[in-house]
Amino acid sequence: MNVSVEYLGNKTFKANTLKSSYTLDCKEITPVEYFATGIIACTGIDLVMMAEKDGFEVTNYAVKAEIERTESVPMKFAAMHIIYTFDGAFDATKAKRYIGASLESYCTTVNSIRDSVKVTYTIVHNGETITENEPLVSMNIALEDGFGGACCS
Repeated sequence: MNVSVEYLGNKTFKANTLKSSYTLDCKEITPVEYFATGIIACTGIDLVMMAEKDGFEVTNYAVKAEIERTESVPMKFAAMHIIYTFDGAFDATKAKRYIGASLESYCTTVNSIRDSVKVTYTIVHNGETITENEPLVSMNIALEDGFGGACCS
């Protein structure tokens, strides 16, 4: 992966990836907020792709994060609670499995911070809370989720 950022002036940057580019307006959204949204957006594509692989559609998907930061500079993330809300014509077991596989195996962004940030999550599927304040499991065990690497790199 190669990325770059160019300063355009007035606290605005152009971010470049191999596929596209976009503007970061740091007067409106800070780089830390971009970072946080990237972390929680990662599981969205995983959820959609895993459900599609099983013949299901995900609707009304929304995710938010409650983030605690340390008080001293550099004010690192200390804890992150991720709340997933979505609908789909699949049961609660599959919903938990999709999110769990993303968080524990596929999502690069979450797995990049998990050793330094306490990450917990809640899942609301079809209007019902099916998992609440669940911590991520240790990555010291092998996980077989059955999706065979459904997502992207």
